[in-house]
Amino acid sequence: MAGHGADEHPHGADRLCETGDRVYSRAVRRGRVPRRDAEPVPCLLELALLHPDPDDMDWLVPTSPQEVMTRLLRGMHDEVSASQRRVGSAVAAVEWYAGLGRQVRPAASGAEGPAIRVLDGLARIQAAMDEATQACTTEVLTVQPGGIRREAELSEGLHRALALRGRGVRMRDLYTHVARHGQGLLTYLELMGDAVEARTLDEVIDRLILFDRTVAFIPANSDRTMALELRHPALIEYLVTVFERLWRLAIPLTAPLPDTGIEGISHREQSIAALLAEGHQDAVIAERLGISVRTCRAHIARLSETLGAASRTQLGVRIAQAGLDGPQHSTTPLNVPGQESPSVR
Repeated sequence: MAGHGADEHPHGADRLCETGDRVYSRAVRRGRVPRRDAEPVPCLLELALLHPDPDDMDWLVPTSPQEVMTRLLRGMHDEVSASQRRVGSAVAAVEWYAGLGRQVRPAASGAEGPAIRVLDGLARIQAAMDEATQACTTEVLTVQPGGIRREAELSEGLHRALALRGRGVRMRDLYTHVARHGQGLLTYLELMGDAVEARTLDEVIDRLILFDRTVAFIPANSDRTMALELRHPALIEYLVTVFERLWRLAIPLTAPLPDTGIEGISHREQSIAALLAEGHQDAVIAERLGISVRTCRAHIARLSETLGAASRTQLGVRIAQAGLDGPQHSTTPLNVPGQESPSVR
């Protein structure tokens, strides 16, 4: 709505504007409000008083008044020496939230906050990640898809990684095999030293970050401008199990990739052959392996040449004959017309 931009709401959670007060109170009483009701008051989303409902993004659910009180009191403690007037304002706001909180039952999840929280916007995601980093004391597990990591991506989380290393936190990272070719990743791992252990797979699941096996972050949309913060014990346990099974299958970054046993066919081309055999299109294969479609097609062309295939249909037959359509290739040498049989090692 025109005339209600964020610039017209220069306030904090301790002194809500009249419209924000009304919308938040309604959300607390009813449990949620339509997203359109909050359009005139972007302050409620910016202050994390409202956040998207994980079950229906067209609705917004309120942060519990108890959680808001805790946040306000923490801020009050930090600022007490700078402004006595600010302290009085925050105390008054806490009393208001306390009164409002008595109208609803406390959340079952207690002091740890909701089991699933939607983080809308990069600023909210970064703030939640920073908070989880500060609280982490033991271990961080991450899955990083997408092939070669851009230096900007690595730099964005470097301050958190360095803070964790300084506290002796152990980090384990899973990447695709393609990431081995990125100098940025190698520089990052050299900087982190023994604090980080990295392994790679042909393909991995979507991005996942787990702190101390108590809180996890996963993308909530395709462009990763929204994320889910997960604290439900059953969900966390499931994600840890997924990570550990992938970790056991992965190859340490310090170890070479296994030989395919067929001359002229690389490990990546073996992976592409298996996905082609499953019927996937070039774009899907490229996305799963973390490479460009152009690179994927170049590998397919080399596969066709090596296996002596003149068409995609014939390539499929050759892939099956060579045993490249599954985890293990055949031990029977493939006779390629006009070429010597590739040796199997």
